[in-house]
Amino acid sequence: MSRIGKSPITIPDGVSVDLKDNVITVKGKLGELTQKVDEIAIKIDGNTLTLERPSESKDHKAKHGLYRSLIFNMIEGVSKGWTKELELVGVGYRASNQGQKLDLALGFSHNIILDVAPEVKVEAVSEKGKNPTIKLTSFDKQLVGQVAAKIRSFRKPEPYKGKGVKFVGEELRRKAGKTA
Repeated sequence: MSRIGKSPITIPDGVSVDLKDNVITVKGKLGELTQKVDEIAIKIDGNTLTLERPSESKDHKAKHGLYRSLIFNMIEGVSKGWTKELELVGVGYRASNQGQKLDLALGFSHNIILDVAPEVKVEAVSEKGKNPTIKLTSFDKQLVGQVAAKIRSFRKPEPYKGKGVKFVGEELRRKAGKTA
């Protein structure tokens, strides 16, 4: 259950990890993230970070793996960053951005204008002959996923033609249409 929690995390160069009152703070070249940790002991030894649980209860085992994954994602985010790419499939579907405002034309009677959080960098790419793509980049994995899910929720891919907003590389379950 908590095999993930047992593996140590190596802290790369240029990333500082601070622990104070059960709150872990990770600083790197891309930004700074904090996370509150409950009931799990964190040990920083040089450039390795390990997590230890106080008992073998189911709750402690679950939190052991959870906090290890959260801290690993924070360290990875402030050092390398996280990106998500969305693809707009459909005739007349377009995306453009002016700074942090994303303008989406998804077949509705009006364009959808979305104000994206300042921590997320938005880039809309439209190439001739290819579907428009939206590239989201940030140091916070949760925030990138949340913004991407919000954009996808405006027009989810439908199962017959595959029209809608989908993640790049996402496999869609297709259905056969009516047969005459």
